[in-house]
Amino acid sequence: MAPTVLICDDAIFMRTMVGDILTQAGFEIVGEAETGVQAVEKYKLLRPDLVTMDIVMPDMGGIDAVRAITKLDPNAKVLMCSAMGQQSLVVEAIQAGAKDFVVKPFQPSRVLEAVQRVLG
Repeated sequence: MAPTVLICDDAIFMRTMVGDILTQAGFEIVGEAETGVQAVEKYKLLRPDLVTMDIVMPDMGGIDAVRAITKLDPNAKVLMCSAMGQQSLVVEAIQAGAKDFVVKPFQPSRVLEAVQRVLG
């Protein structure tokens, strides 16, 4: 069975790009979220194998969403997606429970390498 993924990003083109990369690699996209609050709610419902999480989102930022998700499920596998210049936030995201990160704009190969590292 294909690993399931929840994609969280406030920009639809980023969700589409990540979705396309992962779908082509054989993953199943089970949900998308535009805000941190949606990300946490959908995680509760879907329990995906992997979550890709943007850092800057409305409602609740990605780092707070990671904290909420890892509180629900300490084994959650979250991959942060950050824009250049957010390195300090990446450290905070890892401390919050994220397993790895990729920097936007990303190359498909880098995304897939990070996903493989996160999923082990």
